Amino acid sequence: MEQRFTFKRAERLKSRKLIEQTFAEGKSKIAYPIRAVWLLRDAEQQTQAAFAVPKRRIKKAVDRNRIKRIIREAYRLNKHLLYEQLDNKEQSAAIIFHYVANEELPHDKIEASIRKLLKHIPNSSKIDTA
Repeated sequence: MEQRFTFKRAERLKSRKLIEQTFAEGKSKIAYPIRAVWLLRDAEQQTQAAFAVPKRRIKKAVDRNRIKRIIREAYRLNKHLLYEQLDNKEQSAAIIFHYVANEELPHDKIEASIRKLLKHIPNSSKIDTA
């Protein structure tokens, strides 16, 4: 089957309730410059992702938007690493990627961080069935 590198609307984490639940009950790991917070769920739901770049760290909106675009692109190109492992375990996840650096870093450093986090997430054991 041909691999498609898309990031559709259904894959975007937008539910405020689920975002709050992910921060409250989820696990987290930092692979500098990205911190990922995730909540594993059963396979009935779609795996969803959200991206955050805090105003406190990156002052200019233009720079924040560029960083978010880079993080989204890195996720889009590497999410197959996550999906393959979650499908094998019949799970899905809600993931929030949070930028923790104080300055904009190169694309390759951000992508390496995302790749490392995507390989780690399915190996955490806690599953939420709600």
